[in-house]
Amino acid sequence: MRFNLWRQLTLIATAVVIGVPLLVICWSVLQLIWSNDTATLSHLWATVVPEYIRHSFILLIGVAAGVITLGVSTAWLTTACRFPGQRILSWALLLPLAMPAYITAYTYTGMLDFAGPVQSTLRDWFGWGYGDYWFPEIRSLSGAIVVLSLVLFPYVYLITRATFIQQSATTLEAGRSLGLNPWQCFLRLALPLARPAIVTGATLALMETLADYGTVQYFGVTTFTTGIFRTWYGLGDLQGALQLAGMLLVAVILLIFIERWSRRQARYDQRNNRPAPPFQLHGWKAIAASIACWLPLLFGFILPALQLTSWSIERSEVWQDSAFWQLTLNSFGLAVLAAVLVVTMALWLAYGRRQIPTKVVRTSVAFAGLGYAIPGLVIAVGLMVFLTSIDHVIIALSESWFGVNPGLLLSGTVFALLFAYSVRFLSVSLQTIQAGLGEIRPSMDEAARIQGYKPMQVLRKIHLPLLRPSVLTALILVGVDVLKELPATLVLRPFDFNTLAVRAYEMAGDERLADAGPPALMMVLVGLIPVILLSRAMLKSQQSALKEQEFVPVTA
Repeated sequence: MRFNLWRQLTLIATAVVIGVPLLVICWSVLQLIWSNDTATLSHLWATVVPEYIRHSFILLIGVAAGVITLGVSTAWLTTACRFPGQRILSWALLLPLAMPAYITAYTYTGMLDFAGPVQSTLRDWFGWGYGDYWFPEIRSLSGAIVVLSLVLFPYVYLITRATFIQQSATTLEAGRSLGLNPWQCFLRLALPLARPAIVTGATLALMETLADYGTVQYFGVTTFTTGIFRTWYGLGDLQGALQLAGMLLVAVILLIFIERWSRRQARYDQRNNRPAPPFQLHGWKAIAASIACWLPLLFGFILPALQLTSWSIERSEVWQDSAFWQLTLNSFGLAVLAAVLVVTMALWLAYGRRQIPTKVVRTSVAFAGLGYAIPGLVIAVGLMVFLTSIDHVIIALSESWFGVNPGLLLSGTVFALLFAYSVRFLSVSLQTIQAGLGEIRPSMDEAARIQGYKPMQVLRKIHLPLLRPSVLTALILVGVDVLKELPATLVLRPFDFNTLAVRAYEMAGDERLADAGPPALMMVLVGLIPVILLSRAMLKSQQSALKEQEFVPVTA
């Protein structure tokens, strides 16, 4: 009994520590309300907040339209239809996930700006000069919408396609018997049934949009993330940054609430039904479907990857530079440390929830997993305030007791980075580990306890061997996310400590886009690892679904 109580307390304490940055932001907002000190907030509302809200709202609406259009259309075509290239596209459409949005922004700026190859070629062909023609400005709000849509649509594609695969043949065949063509079956039957999945995928994409800093900053779009960074670093106003972070946190919570509310009565039971047979497309329909699926892949991954490769070849000397490999070592070292730390914590929390499934423990574990929905910059601001306060207490005690100033021991160190990564990416590993534990029958735990095994022995001797695939997947996912994380790394990194993400950001900020190529390409290559894992999982699930049925494709 005492052991269980101690376990519960440690699980709750772990969740509270993980939630410290969020609690700091919430506490600062509450302090503002209680103190009635609205001078800073009034100034922000009178000057910049309306513009942040307007740009963020337009960005969210545009990205939502983009990711839903691209994600749902490609998911339906690759699931319900057969056309040339369909098998390749079914997994290749996940490749844009390997490309960080800010890297895609750099590549399209290099290709489409005035000195880029596209406009230069047009001027050479038609003899145009500056001001003789109109060309869309990539570094704009509309450009940010396009770039973010191209990078984030796989969230909708992945979740919606899984739903389309599981949809019952009975429903769609009833529609076909009534004379509905593929397009009408999609609009009237498949789309309404897939609404919960579409909302979930779109919400994930919109959370990433709110959290984005590199893309909007480079394109000169003022949003809450750029405002937080500018207020804190540019103006030195920490209180203002905290208040902006609180507003952004409210926006994220509102998004989560809307997603849950939209699905509150959306329950469609289609189990124990065979999958629907696909439509076989011919002629111009097959060509149109193939083009519709290849275009998002071309603009979302292939063209940016080719541009990065070109820059990396152009700057081939960087690959022999020891400084570049030091950056790579820094990045991979952080990724490995963070992945091991985060997965260890996820194992502790997930196994504790399995052993002690009380309401308090379940709530604590759920609270600890909220970090992935919170922008990295918000986490960084809350964490910096918390660690700086602890550092000041340590300095005051050290000076009073020993007469020595130890300096900042926590803030601005690798410890701060690892803390932020743990808060941000715990949910990724926690969900993976919980999914693995869910496949282990409780009877195995009971049999082990009958044989006298203690809880930690059960974990070590029974669960861990069975959880190896889940643990490996969690390590890879967290490591790659850490490698690509920009805002938290930019704010919390130690002095004179760079990573591949920060170097690419700095080079692009200095308009040295070709120099940003090698570090960006290295990140993309590593980012392909989880995409390959997801692709393999999708292919296995599709193959198992096909084995369960024998069907003849329906000609459209």
